[in-house]
Amino acid sequence: QVQLVESGGGLVQAGGSLRLSCVASGSILRFNAMGWYRQAPGKQRELVARIITGGSTNYADSVKGRFTISRDNAKNTVYLQMNSLKPEDTGVYYCNTLIGTTAFGSWGQGTQVTVSS
Repeated sequence: QVQLVESGGGLVQAGGSLRLSCVASGSILRFNAMGWYRQAPGKQRELVARIITGGSTNYADSVKGRFTISRDNAKNTVYLQMNSLKPEDTGVYYCNTLIGTTAFGSWGQGTQVTVSS
């Protein structure tokens, strides 16, 4: 089973930007879709961005227009560019492989994003 390692989180002021990376231990070409999830304190994990093999993307309404998901198949990496960050974007961010909109891989350790007001 592919292992996923997230990185790139940190502490940023509202309005700032971060770029998250998710490196897979094997080829991501075999996965039809990959996604980024966010788990805010005290809340359930939610899917915020999804990308499928052909390059189509989907976003949660809360991040639409501010976040961009992309993938580099040659590097087995999925990225999440986050701009115009808001305090409500604070949480632990995870990536995973998807079937439709359902995660089916193992969860990594995630990367913490904290946005101060």
